[in-house]
Amino acid sequence: MTHPSKTYKRILLKLSGESLMGDDAFGINRETIVRMVNEIAEVAQLGVQIAVVIGGGNIFRGMAGGSSGMDRATADYMGMLATVMNALALGDAMNKAGLTARVMSAIAIDQVVESYVRPKALQYLEEGKVVVFAAGTGNPFFTTDTAAALRGAEIGADMVLKATKVDGVYSADPKKDPTATRYSSISFDDAMAQNLGIMDATAFALCRDQKLPIKVFSIVKHGALKRVVMGEDEGTLVHV
Repeated sequence: MTHPSKTYKRILLKLSGESLMGDDAFGINRETIVRMVNEIAEVAQLGVQIAVVIGGGNIFRGMAGGSSGMDRATADYMGMLATVMNALALGDAMNKAGLTARVMSAIAIDQVVESYVRPKALQYLEEGKVVVFAAGTGNPFFTTDTAAALRGAEIGADMVLKATKVDGVYSADPKKDPTATRYSSISFDDAMAQNLGIMDATAFALCRDQKLPIKVFSIVKHGALKRVVMGEDEGTLVHV
């Protein structure tokens, strides 16, 4: 079987927990997760190896818990468990859609999900399975953005794809400034100088140091993920 032209062999897709909510106030919207999985399946059919890092903000946000008096480390561990719940839901939806998904957790919960082991993850990717990384980095005080940068570097991804609700990085907030323009590409240094807040500082610095490009795009825009992988002018490329 011949695949249409694609730009990347292996990608790391970063999904926020909030992206699973759809129009709901919290939790997982079934229609939304099915739509997302269908978009991922389209890319998998191109022969692209896909790994996913999922957040947990739709269930629990560690920062908010810490700010309301809870110990920050405890709150972050609760947030990691929330990402495991999301990863299980995502993996289940992928399997039902005909993909083969493997969920790997940075913290050991062996009765529920297998622990992250890098060689095993690489084997799964080479076999065409979608690997969903859960529990962030396994450490408190680090975001799932940092987990995405770390796992992306570990697996040798060609790019980290950061899925958002906007279709790229703009010169200003497009909701507030009608003259704001979307960057088709921007360097790490320029993004830092303009304080664009694409990822948290640790994640951003790791990607820059590892020369791992980031593509910011809209996960709610139909077909955007496939267009990104095909190298079309979709979203914003952040590069060295």
